[in-house]
Amino acid sequence: MPLWDKLKSELDRAGRAAQNALDEGRIQLDAFRARQRMDKAAQALGYAVYLARAAGNDLDAESYGRLAAELAEREAEVQRLDAELREARAFNGAKVETGPTPSADSPSA
Repeated sequence: MPLWDKLKSELDRAGRAAQNALDEGRIQLDAFRARQRMDKAAQALGYAVYLARAAGNDLDAESYGRLAAELAEREAEVQRLDAELREARAFNGAKVETGPTPSADSPSA
């Protein structure tokens, strides 16, 4: 029955490859959604600063702290998911390509 054993092993291998691809796809989707949440947090912070300045004031420390903490939390989530994606791709033997993550010293941050 070596033919059946070989067939079974090949089917198991194909099943593992398919599961790995699904797992990688899930991580990619989670990372995309996390980037969207990070962008929304950055927009909220930007709008708050803009509105405060337009009114001739500075954004109060409590609001700034809350909005900046939300942005930092979202950025950490993106970085965690990017690391997961790199691990999954390394495990699957694929080339790593993750989206850019804005740094704190970039002009858009």
